[in-house]
Amino acid sequence: MNAASIQSAQPRQIAALERLLPPEIVAMRDADLPQVVALEAAAQVFPWREKNFTDSLRAGHPAWVLRRGTACLGFSILMQVIDEAHLLNLAVAPHAQGQGLGARLLRHAMREAARAGMDNMYLEVRASNARALQIYQAFGFRQIGVRKAYYPAAEGREDALIFCAALEGNT
Repeated sequence: MNAASIQSAQPRQIAALERLLPPEIVAMRDADLPQVVALEAAAQVFPWREKNFTDSLRAGHPAWVLRRGTACLGFSILMQVIDEAHLLNLAVAPHAQGQGLGARLLRHAMREAARAGMDNMYLEVRASNARALQIYQAFGFRQIGVRKAYYPAAEGREDALIFCAALEGNT
């Protein structure tokens, strides 16, 4: 075995070991943005740009990444105004979907918003996003409105459904 094969084996071994670690949710930092932007691009047809994430962090919006080792598996970003929280974005890497990570990120965001004194959380979701709708409804979100033609779509625009959940008792 030569030095090159040892060096190339180390990243594979590290990646294998990292898959054994439990996922953790930590505050998003500027250093996370390359992975967050790549995850968003992989998970969304019309993703946020890096500037959207940078602007959110600069504005002081609470934001978290869910990671296993050094790998970013998901993220969430809130905006807090007076006593209301607005879930701006939440995504899970496509390869990690279906493992409850989105629910874990949502639960975390709701708990943190409640701890910060927020009474309600609002969000918009694509009308076609059945998986997200199911998760949000399971967490007590109820539809309160529709934003017509809110999201870009492959052909034209798509409606956003507006949801709200009371934070007390749901976290």
